[in-house]
This record gives sequence, C-alpha cells and structure tokens, in this order.
Amino acid sequence: MKKIRYGIIGFGAFAERAIMPAIRSARNAELVAIQKRSLDAAKQKSQEHGIPLFFDSVEQLVASNEIDAVFIVSANSEHYRETLTAAKAGKHVLVEKPMAVSAIQAAEMVRVCNAAGVKFMVGHMLRFSPLVRRMKEIVQSGMIGEIIAAQSHFIYDVGMSQRRWVLQHDAAGGGPLFDIGIHCLDTIRFILNDERVEDVQNHMRPVRAGGNVEATSMLSLRFASGTLATIFSSYETPYRQGFIEFFGTKGSISAYQFTPSNVETVLELKYGSNGKLDRVETEQIRVPDLYTLEVEHFSDCILQGTEPLVRNEHSLHNQEVLERAIARK
Repeated sequence: MKKIRYGIIGFGAFAERAIMPAIRSARNAELVAIQKRSLDAAKQKSQEHGIPLFFDSVEQLVASNEIDAVFIVSANSEHYRETLTAAKAGKHVLVEKPMAVSAIQAAEMVRVCNAAGVKFMVGHMLRFSPLVRRMKEIVQSGMIGEIIAAQSHFIYDVGMSQRRWVLQHDAAGGGPLFDIGIHCLDTIRFILNDERVEDVQNHMRPVRAGGNVEATSMLSLRFASGTLATIFSSYETPYRQGFIEFFGTKGSISAYQFTPSNVETVLELKYGSNGKLDRVETEQIRVPDLYTLEVEHFSDCILQGTEPLVRNEHSLHNQEVLERAIARK
C-alpha cells in the first residue's frame, strides 16, 4: 500500500505524545520528518525516535521531495504562515485546531490551498469518534424528537500544560474557548448537521496572572433552526473533564469523556412522558485513537482524490464564531 509521507511542523510535547504515534500507527502514512525551532533539539528528537529528516526551518522542511504532507502542530498564530508556506510548496496540509487566530487568515488559508491544488483539513478529530457519530445518528433519526438545546463543557487546569503560549493572546488568539471550547463547538455543529450559528453571546473571566487571554468562557449560541446551546470552557478547574448533552422534545442524550481517545465510555439516553422520567438506556462505546483515524482519513483523501470529512466551509464558520465570541468582551 502506498503511504503518505508526513513532516510534523512544531514538534513539541503534544506532537510527540499524540501526533507522532498516530502517524506511525496509521495504515497509510509514515513519519519522515520533524521541525523544531532549534536544529540541535530537532536532531536530538529525530535520533531518539528514529525519524529520518529534521529541520529548524519550515521552508526547508516543505522543500524536501521526501515529504507529501505536513501536520501543523505549532502555536495557533503560526498556522496561517505555515499553511501558506506548505501549500505553495505543493504539500497537503493537516492543521491542528483552531484553524487560525482570525477569520481573515482562515479564509486566505483555504484560498491558497485551493489555488495550489493541495488538500487542506483542520484537525477536528472528534468527528471520527464512534461516540460522536452515534450521537449524531440518534439526533438526526428523531429518536429524541426536535432538538431544543445542547450543552457542553471542556475544562482543565492550564497550570499542568507545557504549552505556556496558550496564555498569550498573540500566540493563541484566545484562551480556553480557542484551545478546548472549539472541540465543543465543532462537535455540537457536526451532530446538528453543521448548522450555522445565528447569534453569539459570550461572558469571560480574565486570567489572574501570567497571561492576557480569558481564563474561563461561557458561550451562548442560537442556531439557524432555533436550537440553543451553551459551551463552558475553562483553564481554572482542578481536574480535566468533558461533557456533552442534547435535549429533545422526546428525550435527551449525554456523555462524559466525549473528547479522549482509547477509552470505554457510556452514552446515556433518557426518555419521559407526562412530566416524568420513565426510561433510561445506556450504550457502552469503545473509542479508539482518534488522531490515527484522522490521519488515515486525510491520507485516504490524498490518495483517492476525495474531499475531507471536515469541510473547509465548516472550519471557516467555526472560526467566525470564535472571532465573534472573543470580540464581545
């Protein structure tokens, strides 16, 4: 089987922990290069992990004939420049969420990739989760009736993160909403068939020290259909947790641990009548490594000439919602 040869741009702790193993375990991909800002550090990591090529320059990495595609895992503010550099060199681009730090940048990234004839996809790996896909199936089937509202939260203690740049607005574009709330936003939109958001309201708490982004965000949304949603994202909690729930006119569905890979999680369905909760059902769902599924899908799109599941218009709308939310301080 032909394999897509990847170079990782921004080979930090997250790439080492999640993206490198995903590329290596994907059936149709191989890791051939990494880039770090320090050439010595890049060399050390390449030797440690047996990666053939290493660079301290994005331009040099994408100039290599040994590379077909890049996975961009750098700070959010670098996504725009690095995507344009890779696309103009003829490399396909898989970029971590959020897509960029502004809607203008995001639109230009799509335009340049289209003009260069390369595939482009934002890494919304939760769209590949069997849990999320099952929730979408239930919602779209009408099993819980017309969807009235959705709620989701994703929270963790940012003090445990090695990515200190997430606290700096110039590098991150925003705080937890850009970092982890984007998972909630994209997942809700995916389950609702990528409905457009008509109205955005956001309340934020500032970072107390060491940064200039919000520390906590409470985002309220109204979708085109009239469905309402809230998204709570925070850097201030003492533990990590994710949750998502949809309320319909016939019942509801919910799940904790909707974000991690390699877990056994539970989907809960509740039904009621005459004002009473009268039935609760659960489904056990095994979630595999979502980054591997993401890489395999993107590689298949390159090999077969098909369009990615995460469509550019969906990612662009997500970026527009983020920008509107942060603008309302």
